[in-house]
Amino acid sequence: MTIRPSIKGVLWMIPGAIIMLVLMLVVTRFQKKENPAEQLAFKARRVDLVSRMQFGLSSASEAEKSSVMAITDKDSKIFADQARAATAEVERARQEMEELLKKGGTQKERDLLVQFSEAFAEVQRVDNDLLALSVENTNLKAYTLAFGPAAQVIDEMNSALTRLMAANAESRETKEIMLLSFGAQNSALRIQTLLAPHIAEESNEKMDRLEASMTKEDEKVRAALNGLKAFTALIDNTDLAKAVSSYARFTNIRSKILSLSRENTNVRSLAISLNQKRKATLLCQAALSSLKQAILEEPLGNASYGPVAKPR
Repeated sequence: MTIRPSIKGVLWMIPGAIIMLVLMLVVTRFQKKENPAEQLAFKARRVDLVSRMQFGLSSASEAEKSSVMAITDKDSKIFADQARAATAEVERARQEMEELLKKGGTQKERDLLVQFSEAFAEVQRVDNDLLALSVENTNLKAYTLAFGPAAQVIDEMNSALTRLMAANAESRETKEIMLLSFGAQNSALRIQTLLAPHIAEESNEKMDRLEASMTKEDEKVRAALNGLKAFTALIDNTDLAKAVSSYARFTNIRSKILSLSRENTNVRSLAISLNQKRKATLLCQAALSSLKQAILEEPLGNASYGPVAKPR
């Protein structure tokens, strides 16, 4: 016995058939749109962007370190500009990746990009301070003054006092003149030797102690020179006048050195580079490595290739 569907039953089946047909058309269209070749190109584009960001970060880091270590303002500025340009390239690639992941990719990839973006924002914040400091070179300028003009006027002072002692070797005040002259020379040299540690010092408290030691030695130099000026035989003595004027010039140069040293731009920029900048950059590179791995592991179509082997 053959059972024939009623007209009413047939009418109920038509909407279901239409729905199935529509679903098949949608799936077919999606499959045509997301073919393996297009997926592969999309994958390659994202991997390339990650590689560009990795390279840009490395380039910016190298330029930043060169700016910190450069010995002239000109070179420091050149390298600082290169670091900023490389960082800007990373930001452009990051924005392009952000737009791509709005259209495709996985949630894991989007989360990793957010992780990178947060670390990269810290890199940019640190760079704003670091690169501004790196071009000032106040410590290098202080060293230049300390081992150049300051050392020269101390030598002039010592030479003048040596001539003074030699010229008065037979006078009744020889012993007193020699003691005062040697005292002035020794205390001036102690001040000079304290300048380099002050320039290299990072701690304000330790710089305070060094300056306190310099002040004590400065008082000894002035007392010795005033003692020499008290001798009648040394009134209008050209060597003594030369020693006094040389020490006055040294005092002015020392003031400039201490001011530059207090700014500490080279010491501070190096500390930032080795600590905050290094840590922030490592976080960025780690996030990018994970993002690249996630993109490479993403299957094409229905094919899954498993984890990508890491190079040994």
